[in-house]
Amino acid sequence: MKILVIHGPNLNLLGTREPDIYGSFTLDEINDRISSLAAEIGVAVSFFQSNHEGALVEQIQAAIGEYQAIVINPGAYTHTSVALRDAIASTGIPTVETHLSNIYTREEFRRHSYISAVAAGQITGFGLESYLLALRAAAGLAVGDGAR
Repeated sequence: MKILVIHGPNLNLLGTREPDIYGSFTLDEINDRISSLAAEIGVAVSFFQSNHEGALVEQIQAAIGEYQAIVINPGAYTHTSVALRDAIASTGIPTVETHLSNIYTREEFRRHSYISAVAAGQITGFGLESYLLALRAAAGLAVGDGAR
């Protein structure tokens, strides 16, 4: 079973970008923790990060037939991108939306997600653990053990 983990804009700056909000882990450290958990639960993971909406859309589309689930932290595109929403909807691949911070306790504009309506679920506000919970959820969805 293969799961694609997608990191959206500005997540390449983790570790130095507003650590009081996003934590002190770097993106590489997060990917390492995800890889460790993936090995433990018996799934293969691939990672992709981009600051460009079109590149993220293309990666989601390329996942068709290649991956059984997607974990995505769309970053700021959560609140603005109909294109990401449509790409996720069009693939039919079970997708789990995740966020390091709790988007519902932050600025008003962050409290709306275009992605949540087409995702199987959303995990938000647990820092690095959000990704690990999302990976477990995605693995369950990929084998049919999760609700959609």
